[in-house]
Amino acid sequence: MSGPPNEGHNEGHHPADADQRTIDLKESDMGEEVRQCACCCEEASEEELLERLDAVIDEYQDKPGALIPVLQMAQGIYGYLPEATLKHIATRLRKPYSEVAGVVGFYSFFSTVPRGDNVIRVCLGTACYVRGGKAVLDAIKSRLGIDVGETTEDRVFSLEVARCFGACGLAPAMSIGDEVYKRVRPSRVPEILAKYRETAPVEEGALNVAG
Repeated sequence: MSGPPNEGHNEGHHPADADQRTIDLKESDMGEEVRQCACCCEEASEEELLERLDAVIDEYQDKPGALIPVLQMAQGIYGYLPEATLKHIATRLRKPYSEVAGVVGFYSFFSTVPRGDNVIRVCLGTACYVRGGKAVLDAIKSRLGIDVGETTEDRVFSLEVARCFGACGLAPAMSIGDEVYKRVRPSRVPEILAKYRETAPVEEGALNVAG
């Protein structure tokens, strides 16, 4: 597979797994900026959000490898990447929609549906899978009532899988936000999830899917 989108490379090519870790690092580095942006956008109109996105595109569109940073900032603005936003980015960057959608589909960082306040990632790399990662994933799915790629109705959790956390010696591993949990057992799942539900705001009419 080709490397990440850089000068002289086609951004539509699928990068190697190592480049996924690069995206994860970028996600961590810009996490605070994205969270601040998301907070600011809660009461913004669609027109204001589009103006922010266009300002980002104006800054990056003439730079090599502009697609991924634009997508990252767009997700920070909207909280996710709806189809209309992807089409707008494709038009402004003069790229085929299929190329933009392909990049979004390849990188686990990007989401085309609204994410919960806490993104759960379960490692299904070889070491974690062999040592029970799939059982941990099944326990989370059962506890929350959602599948991979879905979000709980109260928007507290989203569930994803990952390739590797770099903690193979302490497998199986999972993460919630920036917190990594190692040597996780299915029996620990309720206890781990409860910590995040205790700190989540309770909205009237929200569905308690953890029950």
